[in-house]
Amino acid sequence: MGLSNNDIFKKLRVAHKLRDVDIVEICKLVDFKVSKSELNALFRNENHEKYMECGDQILRNFLNGLIIHLRGPMPKKE
Repeated sequence: MGLSNNDIFKKLRVAHKLRDVDIVEICKLVDFKVSKSELNALFRNENHEKYMECGDQILRNFLNGLIIHLRGPMPKKE
C-alpha cells in the first residue's frame, strides 16, 4: 500500500529537522491548535496502544503552516 498520513508527517518532520515545539508553532501559523501529546501519539509505532492515526485535517493544516513557515505569509492583493 501507499504511504499513510502518519508516514508523510514523519518524513516531513525528519526532512525539515523539526521538533515537537516547531510543529506546534507551525500549526499556530494557521490558527490550528495541536498539543505535544497529540503529536507523540501520531509519531508512535502503529502497534502501540496510544497510537493515533493522522487525519487529513491535521496534515492539511500542518502543510499550510509549513508553507507559511518556509515562504512567509502571502502578500495582500490590492
